[in-house]
Amino acid sequence: MSVVAVPVAPDDPYASLNREQRAAVEHDIGAQEGVSRPLLVIAGAGSGKTSTLAHRVARLIQSGADPQRILLLTFSRRAASEMTHRAGSVLHRVLGLRGSQAPTSLPWAGTFHSIGARLLRQYAGRIGLEESFTIHDRGDSEDLMGMVRHDIGLTQTQKRFPLKGTCLSIYSRVVNSRDPLPLVLQSTFPWCNEWEEELKTLFGAYVDAKQEQNVLDYDDLLLFWSEMAADPELGVELGELFDHVLVDEYQDTNRLQAAIITGMKPDGRGVMVVGDDAQSIYSFRGATVRNILDFPKQFSQPAQMITLDRNYRSTQPILDASNAVIDAALERHAKNLWTDKVSTALPQLVLIPDEAEQARWVCNRILEHREAGIALTAQAVLFRAASHSAALELELIRRNIPFVKFGGLKFLEASHIKDVLAVLRFAQNPSGRLAGFRVAQLIPGIGPANAAKLLDAVGEAAEPVLAVEQFVAPTKSSGDWQEFVDLFRALRTPGLRWPADIELVKNWYMPHLERMHDDAQVRAADVEQLAALAGGYGTRENFLAEITLDPPEATSDRAGPPLLDEDYVILSTIHSSKGQEWKSVHVLNVVDGCIPSDMSTGNADDIEEERRLLYVAMTRAKEHLHLVVPNRFFIKQQAQMGDRHVYAARSRFISPAMLKHFEECVWITADTQKSRKPMPDSVRMLVRDRARKAWK
Repeated sequence: MSVVAVPVAPDDPYASLNREQRAAVEHDIGAQEGVSRPLLVIAGAGSGKTSTLAHRVARLIQSGADPQRILLLTFSRRAASEMTHRAGSVLHRVLGLRGSQAPTSLPWAGTFHSIGARLLRQYAGRIGLEESFTIHDRGDSEDLMGMVRHDIGLTQTQKRFPLKGTCLSIYSRVVNSRDPLPLVLQSTFPWCNEWEEELKTLFGAYVDAKQEQNVLDYDDLLLFWSEMAADPELGVELGELFDHVLVDEYQDTNRLQAAIITGMKPDGRGVMVVGDDAQSIYSFRGATVRNILDFPKQFSQPAQMITLDRNYRSTQPILDASNAVIDAALERHAKNLWTDKVSTALPQLVLIPDEAEQARWVCNRILEHREAGIALTAQAVLFRAASHSAALELELIRRNIPFVKFGGLKFLEASHIKDVLAVLRFAQNPSGRLAGFRVAQLIPGIGPANAAKLLDAVGEAAEPVLAVEQFVAPTKSSGDWQEFVDLFRALRTPGLRWPADIELVKNWYMPHLERMHDDAQVRAADVEQLAALAGGYGTRENFLAEITLDPPEATSDRAGPPLLDEDYVILSTIHSSKGQEWKSVHVLNVVDGCIPSDMSTGNADDIEEERRLLYVAMTRAKEHLHLVVPNRFFIKQQAQMGDRHVYAARSRFISPAMLKHFEECVWITADTQKSRKPMPDSVRMLVRDRARKAWK
């Protein structure tokens, strides 16, 4: 419901904002109806963008905006929840509320995909979908692509045809980038060029299979929404649902997401996007920096632009070095990060003989920082690719330094979790062959042939429960089969109150879990965690959609912090570090071939994104930044040359003119002569000459 506008409280709740943040929060407040201009907020690293967005939401509601007509789009459910909570806190102060009184909620705050799922469910009948559709996660989508690939005979080719995961990646890139298949193949998957016609056939069959089974994949949630927004009638109707559309991390949007915004709000009225073109690093997911660079001219009226350049995270020397790196970008929204956090400590540029010495040096510095009072959890080691930390991980283990590496087995990728969700999905949507195929084979004695017969019978029947009850299972499956029939009938019973569904599935599945897995006790904890999560959702339909769109990160037994240590170092790829900060940051392998990656130097756009990756890594540091430059690498099994050592040069993104922003150091020996001395010109010239010869 709408909140009545009231005067700002004497203790100004917006007093903590700086001038630029306040300008963004007050943008067109009080303007005549229909005059609100689109707003682009360029929020530099550590500039308080989350606080600015939250205060903007609070200010809109304070000025009379209906919270149910505010669309807040983020890239994680946690971000949407945090934004809503912060806005609520500000409104508490503004409206003088006390205790647990909640002024409002934001029912339309969420990720692009979760909001898309809600809208598609709401408009399903008008766009040719059934309301009971289920959503495939990445693994399920790959499996369906693999089934279709087999059915149309592409597994029988005489030459190597792309695997199901590669096929899905190509399909997803075409959908999200809106580029034609030939261009996607040429630019991103050149080794698949010869299969263009076969891939077109495969993708057509994949789309047909999804439609027949009443399932959508991640890409469909944006694709259908985008098509709705582009429709002259539906686009207007969608736009009229919301007076204000706010988008976080706009630099991470793809063309479909940008088309959704412009389709719903072609004049840009009420649109505010926040982001930083200098942190656009997800092109491999289909994101394009063009969205934020071109935003000011995307609507029928020009957008206003406000830049947040005051940094609240890093010291000025770290910002000076980071600014120098990004200043060399070919195209960007200009800004110069500054802070009042003065320091005399320059970021370090450290020359190391090789990767083994790099690992030893980093471990030494981590322990030095720890002795100086910086907890291990306040220290991070970042790298361009996950494989770059291999030598460091061995050295950390040898030194008994606990660590957590971001990654590991995702929660929804664990087989036992996929089993439980498959049962729920099959009950929700019996047309979904993938879920049904998995569930049927959980029953002893039922293999692929009998599972296919069951699904055929269910697909042809008007009433799925009757088809399951009448199916003749193999004799050796009779007892287990009857238990499943009873479960399926219960799950399909109208009026079953959630989350009773998942309790029924859990009780049925536990004996199968013990039968199939030696570590059943550990896996059972994951199933209990899933059941506990389910209690936070209103319906089975909502749970299946949200758990697929925004899943927990990892299984309890495969990832997470060390159980015996309360303190641990963070290891992370640069991509996974975005949005994080640490007192001390080490960046490994700051050399050409790693940053930029030798796989990402095919064109100017790729190289520019690699520059932004280094910038993101550098701006994670609050007090100490170390860029490590190993002089030599050992490369295994290179074509024609075999195993060999190669010499590497400092990353091209650290030019000679930028060296004034760094303390140049050289590691003389590994164990006894640790020193950090200014690097002589003769050493620098020797490294450069070696690198030139190696790359020839």
